[in-house]
Amino acid sequence: MTSSDAPSSSVPPVPTPAPDGSTALVVGATGISGAALSARLVDAGCHVLGLSRSGRDLPGLESVETVRADLTDAEELRTALADHRPTHVFLTAWARQDTEDENIRVNAGMVRDVLDAVRAGGSVRHVALLTGLKHYLGPFEAYGQGEVPDTPFHEDEERLPHKNFYYAQEDELFAAAERDGFTWSVHRAHTIIGAALGNAMNMGQTLAAYAAICRELDRPFVFPGSETQWNGVTDMTDADLLAEQLHWAATTPAAADTAFNVANGDVFRWRWLWPRLADRLGVRPEGYADAPRPLEEQMADAAPTWRTIAEREGLRETDVDRVASWWHTDGDLGREMECLTDLARSRRAGFTGHRVTLDAFLDLFDRLEADGVVPAPPVAG
Repeated sequence: MTSSDAPSSSVPPVPTPAPDGSTALVVGATGISGAALSARLVDAGCHVLGLSRSGRDLPGLESVETVRADLTDAEELRTALADHRPTHVFLTAWARQDTEDENIRVNAGMVRDVLDAVRAGGSVRHVALLTGLKHYLGPFEAYGQGEVPDTPFHEDEERLPHKNFYYAQEDELFAAAERDGFTWSVHRAHTIIGAALGNAMNMGQTLAAYAAICRELDRPFVFPGSETQWNGVTDMTDADLLAEQLHWAATTPAAADTAFNVANGDVFRWRWLWPRLADRLGVRPEGYADAPRPLEEQMADAAPTWRTIAEREGLRETDVDRVASWWHTDGDLGREMECLTDLARSRRAGFTGHRVTLDAFLDLFDRLEADGVVPAPPVAG
């Protein structure tokens, strides 16, 4: 997976194997993590297969070869991947279900079926699995219940005594690696900062949409979460940094067969960050006061307002539920526990990437406005 010069022609290049013969299959290529990873792999000169249910092209990444398949349909996956020979597989997709038993059935099944589908080619060298901090905090049904590890979370913590689809996904990965002889890596991200319409877990984009609605209705930009999150120390994960670690682990022998936390490398308190985000977004900040004020409640009447904004400003999406994920941001900011990750393991193995979280948010807001996802705040005059 080596680097190469981009073609000078304006005609989209025909996808060809990278100089070292590597081909990356990005599962969930249109998502918040998959899109950032696809861009990084293209920049590195890799031939990228972008697998998604929609099969839609990635804007600005014409060299990505799109593959359409329903990840919950094993036969459709086998058919879609039959003629491809990926050397590196990146599993960045998941599908939320109503119960953890269903989460396990569907999401562990995705891992199993993708790895079964690429097995026939006999070309896979490395598989990377993206998970997150529910590894340490428990699934949605038992989130933060009982005894959880002390922060910062370390990768060698014992698994919690709850059913957890992350554990089931890992077990499918480990079994396939033992069977087929590829190396693996697991990447446990905190809340990811990045852009992707229709993504179920997208705090930065959610806050930008929330701010636009607050401006429209002349409401304050109210922190929706808990007192613990407002005052406590936390961290986050920039999507481009996550892509950097995924690529590094897939090409670094010292990273083989290892699970890694991945976060920006800085820490902050929301009581410090919130007014700075508000200033950039042109809204009046209001911090924690007495009790959480969830976005699902604050934004219960937001759909017509967003449609008005989107139609007036010519935005890409008039359905606010395709832009914002109120429930997920409420889940992150409403936690009654400190959430912070230890990064020593990846540092020891040679990964030194880092980001400044405030800058990651500000860069994202610039991108969302330039791409017509959210409106820019009015210029003060």
